[in-house]
This record gives sequence, structure tokens and C-alpha cells, in this order.
Amino acid sequence: RPPAARGRGGARAAAAGASGECRVLPSTPRCRAPGLGSRRRPGAPAGELSSLKKFDEIKKANQAAAKKLVEDQLSSSSEDDDEDAEVKQGKILDKTFTIYTSQTDGDASELERTRQYMNEAFQSGAMTCLICIASVKRNQAVWSCCGCFCIFHLVCIQKWAKDSLFLVSSPLTDDDFGKKDYPWPCPKCRFEYKRSETPSRYYCYCGKVENPTVDPWLVPHSCGQICEREFKPSCGHKCLLLCHPGPCPPCPKMVTTTCHCKKAKPVPRRCSTKEWSCRLPCGRTLLCGQHACENPCHAGDCQPCPRVSKQRCICGRQTAERLCASPQWQCDQVCGKCLPCGNHTCEQVCHAGPCGDCPRSGKRSCPCGKTKFTLPCTEDVPTCGDSCDKVLECGIHKCSQRCHRGPCEICRQEVEKQCRCGKHTKRMPCHKPYLCETKCTKIRDCQKHQCRRKCCSGNCPPCDQVCGRTLGCRNHKCPSGCHRGSCNPCPETVDVKCNCGKTVIKVPCGRERTIKPPKCKQLCSRPPTCHHSTQEKHYCHFGRCPPCRQPCQKTLTCGHLCPVSCHDEALVKQTGLHQSAGPWEQPSEPAFIQTALPCPPCEVPIPVECLGLHEVSPLPCHSANPYSCKRSCGRLLDCQNHTCMKECHHVTKLNSSADGKKAGPECSQCEEECTKPRPAGCPHRCVLPCHPGDCPSCLQMLKIKCHCKLSVLYIECLKLTCVDLKEKELLISCRNQCPKELPCGHRCKEICHSGSCPLNCSQKVKLRCLCKRLKKEVQCSKIQEGQVSLECDALCKEMKRKAYEIKEAEAKAALEEEKRRQQAELEAFENRLKGRRKNKKRKDEVEVEQSSWQKYKNLIMLPVFGVAVVMV
Repeated sequence: RPPAARGRGGARAAAAGASGECRVLPSTPRCRAPGLGSRRRPGAPAGELSSLKKFDEIKKANQAAAKKLVEDQLSSSSEDDDEDAEVKQGKILDKTFTIYTSQTDGDASELERTRQYMNEAFQSGAMTCLICIASVKRNQAVWSCCGCFCIFHLVCIQKWAKDSLFLVSSPLTDDDFGKKDYPWPCPKCRFEYKRSETPSRYYCYCGKVENPTVDPWLVPHSCGQICEREFKPSCGHKCLLLCHPGPCPPCPKMVTTTCHCKKAKPVPRRCSTKEWSCRLPCGRTLLCGQHACENPCHAGDCQPCPRVSKQRCICGRQTAERLCASPQWQCDQVCGKCLPCGNHTCEQVCHAGPCGDCPRSGKRSCPCGKTKFTLPCTEDVPTCGDSCDKVLECGIHKCSQRCHRGPCEICRQEVEKQCRCGKHTKRMPCHKPYLCETKCTKIRDCQKHQCRRKCCSGNCPPCDQVCGRTLGCRNHKCPSGCHRGSCNPCPETVDVKCNCGKTVIKVPCGRERTIKPPKCKQLCSRPPTCHHSTQEKHYCHFGRCPPCRQPCQKTLTCGHLCPVSCHDEALVKQTGLHQSAGPWEQPSEPAFIQTALPCPPCEVPIPVECLGLHEVSPLPCHSANPYSCKRSCGRLLDCQNHTCMKECHHVTKLNSSADGKKAGPECSQCEEECTKPRPAGCPHRCVLPCHPGDCPSCLQMLKIKCHCKLSVLYIECLKLTCVDLKEKELLISCRNQCPKELPCGHRCKEICHSGSCPLNCSQKVKLRCLCKRLKKEVQCSKIQEGQVSLECDALCKEMKRKAYEIKEAEAKAALEEEKRRQQAELEAFENRLKGRRKNKKRKDEVEVEQSSWQKYKNLIMLPVFGVAVVMV
């Protein structure tokens, strides 16, 4: 019993390794919060920075792949790619069938089976290795069975053959091993191959080229040469197709041949259909020798004669109606003829020929066979009186009775018998078998279950249990008896259909979950889901139909037709449905829902004039209303000085002859003041609002402060603007003393005037020395000019020296006082450490010596205060 691969995982890994495919699992760092992936940590090594860079690159690649996947799902561009692949596949098939179809005048009806094998070779996932249940890739080494043409991985079939030969030869002994060439079977059709036929190299389908190169313009695993394999059944011709999978098609050669009965004239026919019938009666004489074959012209021997006739039995006593094809038959009567002895009759049932001699004539033996007698046939042979000595049924002992008629009795001798398994012995009659109650513990040939048969001889029977293990297809269980090794591949096939069910491919059981449905050439028959009566033509498919791309053509409110693509089932992105738990959570992919969108506004251009009649612009139909061009109105107002500054607006014409540039009632009213130029020196505006013509004279009173800014004067504007500069300065003066201060701090002595005050101050001031003890009266202007100064005398200097000595004495006394205080604190701390104050509280009286300042301050301060009194 051949096994499958020992482990589907290992076989798949081997198949993936043979195909050159691998999956790269990048070792990326752990997920970080968004925005922290590219942040460089201080002191981070170069290896970590490279890992972060790789993580960013992989993240971008995954996002791009997800975006591309969404675009592929929303677009139908894959249909164009499928059409290109089908066109390429059709060209390869036509190239493969060219020589064959040239012999058949273009008829390819006999190539359907071969075409199916080739289509499976092209279709991804259709060719499956039944051993490892994995797809057969274009660049993998394969082997094809010559019986069922099933394709397997080369490494899988080599392991299959090796395991099969090992399991078959494992029960043999060392003496028998190698004496017989045990075959190994195909996993699917059980076609047997010799040990020498185990594949060791990778060849193309026709077996001419070893390790054929991968060519995208050839059938996978094909060498591209003419097949030239012998047709089956052999006709002397060879296959004309290019190297191909599956069986060779029927022979297309033309030969001249006659019909089966050889009555018709020879006609030219295809070599594959050279056996033909003329449909005339055969006419050949049947085996009965009386009738002719009435069947139409046929191949091979004629059928037995179907007619019925009256026929006698072998002895000739009875007659019955029987098939003409079986003329000889026996009746149930005993012959009964008298034998030559004249004393007995023939006891044979209906027979042909003479009856023969009497069976009791001649020499006869006694029942034991030791003595022979010559007696007439009417007398019975007597017993000889000797012992019987025939071997009994036990095969060991002989019969001890005297010569007797009939069978011998059973052996009743007691012997020491050993049980069948050889573990126990017992004394018992020889005719009785001895079976012990010990159950056999040997493992049966399945290598799983014990024999458990009582008193087994060691030749345990095959395991009678059903295997029941789940096959590689995961759908069925092994129906075979319990066996060693892996189970056979599932022989079932499953139909994989397109959505409409018209296109069907057969795949091995278990592959229906991973293989893609076949590409159907039928048009999708689903009704449209939008408002159109018919949908765009597209092929049969699973899932939703692609979005309708026909123009909407709905009538809008304006009367125009909607020109955009159909939007009854537009994909709308939903956002904000999921609230992330934190920055560590990856953002979820956006969800799309199909919903009907309203028609967009009509965009047909309509020429429209603006409200102010400035321009004409084409506007979309949905917004084709009078509009403002955003310019200023520009119409001349009634003041004849300004124009309307309102944004472009509607203007009502009071009469048909009105000028188009004149302001209307909707225009703004001029609210500006008169901006015409005033006479020189007049600071007032025109008292009238904006008006046409000249402005009136200014009659207002001016409120003006004098030069010193203390008094307010009221003067007519007309007087002030008409006089010269001198009179104007007199008019503005208040005639009082100037209140301004000079730089020295004294008041100006002049009358209210314009400009800066004079600098020659004549005020008398007191001048003091630096210590403020001496003073003197002088003119202020001389002090400002630096002409007069007052120096300190000798008494002033002596007072400064004494004040300095007093300050130094105070500083020195403060320093000594601080030192004594620190010394007292140190002595008090040391006394506490020595424990002198355990029971008594003593107060240390420290005699504080008076400082020098306290002793002599009265003697120093009296002269000082006396000098101060004298100076005052």
C-alpha cells in the first residue's frame, strides 16, 4: 500500500523550495506610538536607527499595497489584464495545434481533452500535486504518469516510490530480499511501475529534453518540439502536436480501409476511426451451423444464435425447446441400461456413448486393502481379519480395529498436546484440538493494532479495522483497511463553477477552497441595480457588479440631462466610526458604503449680464441669475463731484431716454463734506455739504491760545488770514509777563512773546561751599557761566577728618563685639557636652567690657555739636 507524503507541511515546504518561492518576515521593532517611529533617541546606536528606518519603509510599503488593493477592488482594469492573458494563451494553443489541424482541415473537435489539460497547465492553481496537495508551479520539476497523465512534483513522486518499495519489501526476510522486483503504483490510477522506472530526472512531457527551460511563450514544462509519441492504440503513426500534457489526440492521418464484414468497398477514413461498419447484415454462419448472423456489420466474433429449436438430450430420451446456441444438454434420468455382466444396471445420469464394464468385475480388495479377491460381481468382498492400520484423521496414529467396512473411528489416544501458540501443553485425546486462552500481543501489519486473537500461531491475519483517518483533502476519510504509512490521495474530484454555473473545472478534492473560480466567457446576466434599463456588458463574476459607467441622463429641474457617470451606487468613505483607544492603536482602514448620490448641479454655460450692465459672462446653468461683477457702480452722483461706490447693483431707469451713466434711485447718496480747496490760512471746511459751484467766505471765530498758552483769544478767521506776520504776532499776544522758566529755574521777565526766552538771568542767588558751611550772594547768570565759585576753608576740612575717625571706631567696636559673642556661644556649647549641667542650673555671668566708643562718645560728640551750632 503506497503512502502519501509523511507530512503535508514538509511537502509543501519542499514544493515551495523547489519553486523558488519564499516569504520574508522582516524583524521590525515593536509598535510605537504614531509620530515616534522616526524620532532619534539621544545616544541611540546606529543599528537601532537602521531598524527604525526599515520599519518606516515597511510601513510605507504596506500602506501603498493596501491602497493599491482598494483601487484594484474598485476598478475593473483587471478584466483587461485577463483578456491580454487569454489572448496570449490562445496564441500558444493555436501554435501547439497548428500541425494537427493542418491534417484535419482545421477540425479541432478531437482536441478538447488535450485542450483541457493544457488550460489547466496555464491556469494558476489548477494543476495540483496529489501527494503534497500543493499547486504545481511553472518553474518546478515535475513527473507525469503515463496511465492517468496526472502531474506530481518530482521530489514527491520519488519519495512516494521509495516509501512504497520499502513498505512492500519490509515484511520479507533477509533471504528473500532482492530476489523479486516489486513494483510501485501511481498515487492516482494505481498503474504499476518497476523499481528501475523510478524517476530520477526532470524531463518534458514528450521525454526528449531534460530540464526544459521556462519559456513564457510555451506550455509550462514543455520543450516546444513535436511530441512524436506513439498513438495508443498503436497504428504506426506518431503524435503531431507540440510537446503537451495529457494524452495524445486521436491519429489524424488518412488511410483506406473497408468495413468489418469486408462487403463494402474500401474508403479513405481517419486512422483513428478506420474501424467502421457498413450497417448491412453480417451474414456469417453462426456456431450452431444452421443460421446466419443477422446483426449489422460488426467487429469481432458474432454473438451466439438467439433462435430457439427443439433439441434432444445427450441420451436421446427427452426433447425440449432450447436456445440454438447451446444444443447439448442433460436430462435428470439415470441411464439404467444393463451392464455386460448381466446382473447390474448403469447408474450414470444421462450420458453419451457406451456404459462400460461392471465396476464389481475383476480383482477387488478387502476394506483395509491388504488382501485381494477374485469373486463374481454378485458377491461382496469379505474382510481379511487383519488390523486396519489406516492412518486416522489426526495423521499420527493408525486404526487399531480389525479390517472393517465404513470409515474409521476418531483417534482416542491421550497425548501431550501443545497449543497453537506454543506457550502451553496439556494431556488430552488426540482428536481434540488444544487452544489456550492467551491473546496474541503481536502488532499486525498495520503497525498500529495488536492481534488479540486467542492462541495465535504467529502468522497474524491482516488488520480487519477500517483506517478512517482524514485524507489530505480534509473532506473524506480513508475507506481502506488499516495500513502502514500515509493514506492514498483522495481519488474524488470536485467541480469548481463560475457564478452562473456554465463554466466548470474539475479539481482534486481539497483544492476547491484555494483555487480560483474559472474565468467564464458568458456575459453577466444580473439585472441592473441602477436606474438604467440595461447594464454595461461584462463577463460573469462573483460579488457585486462593477459600478455603472453609463451617463446618468436624468432630466434636471432646468431641463438639461445629467452628463456625469451613473451615481446610483457611489462608494462613500465613512470616517469617525471607531474611536482609537490611544496613540499606540493602529488606525483602522476606512470603510466604504454604497449609496445613491443626487445629481450634481447643471454645468451647461448660459450667457448672463451683470446687474450694473458692465459685462456678459457664461455662467453654469444652476447659477445663471443676474450677478454682481464685484466692480464699483461708477455712475455720477447728483453732486457732480463723486461716483456711486456701491458694488455692482441693479439700477432702475426712470425714463427710457435717461443716460446709462447717470445714478439711479438705488445708487448711494453723496454724504461727503465739501472737499474743495479753502483760502490760504483758513483751517475750516466749507459749511455746506458736497455741492456744485464755489464755496462761500469763512465767517467763523477762531479760538486761539496766546504765545504763553495761558490765555484764550477769539479772533475772526477772516482777520487772521488777511494780516502780515508782525500784526499777526501782536494779535496772538496776551500782554502779560511770560510764565516760562529759564534753564536756571527762574521766570522770564519779558512780555508774552513767541519763540524761546533770553538766557541772561539777573536774579540774585546764594552760593555755598561743598560742605554747606560757607555762603555768598552772586548774580545767577555768572554762576551759569562758571565765573564765580566758593571753596571750603581749614575748619571744614578738620570737621571732615573727625567724622571719618568716628566711623572707623564704630566699625572696629562692632567687630570686637561679634567676636566676644561667638566665643561665649562656643564655651556654652562645650559645657553642655561635658555634662556640667546635670543637676544644677547655673547662670554664667559674663562681664562685658565697655567698648571704646561707649567710653569716649560723650567727649567726642560735645565739640562736634558745638561746631555745628556755630555754623548755623
